[in-house]
Amino acid sequence: FIPGAWVAVRVFEGGIVSFVRHLNRNRHVVHERPFYVQRETPAGQVEVALQYNDTYGESTHTFANNINTSDGGTHLSGFKSALTRTMNDYAKRNGLLKGDETLSGDDVREGLTAIISVKLEEPQFEGQTKAKLGNAEMAGAVQTVVNESLGAFLEENPQVARRIIEKCINAARAREAARKARELVQRKGG
Repeated sequence: FIPGAWVAVRVFEGGIVSFVRHLNRNRHVVHERPFYVQRETPAGQVEVALQYNDTYGESTHTFANNINTSDGGTHLSGFKSALTRTMNDYAKRNGLLKGDETLSGDDVREGLTAIISVKLEEPQFEGQTKAKLGNAEMAGAVQTVVNESLGAFLEENPQVARRIIEKCINAARAREAARKARELVQRKGG
């Protein structure tokens, strides 16, 4: 930080939902309206927005007290585990997965654009750059909020849920096919 220097910051009217839409502006989205939740918890405020697109990459951004935590941290790990669990639970409950099929974390994050923002009284950052949040209680807070709210969103929007789950299942099947092809090549090469 240089005293007296101005820092250009882009502000999005509509907050993180607008930010997610902006990040997906040149992509085909799987569902038009982004998922959004904001909730106060004993650990602090949790705010999450996400939207799937038809790409194969993941674009997840995390913030703690409006500081970009580029290396993630506990709020990101809570989000990832909640996302994976919620998608698997919904898919199994609605008969979208066959047999013992399960979706991995990579499968449910393929084509995902997400913003996770938390606000807390005493943030504990790892390192001087404040790139990673270390407050352990935020993992559980984010996990609980996302599990409950995303699960309700999927139940209330079955067409959207089906499109998202189908994208995740296609990612899982492609991953499995690539693994089998790799094993076949390794056996022939051996």
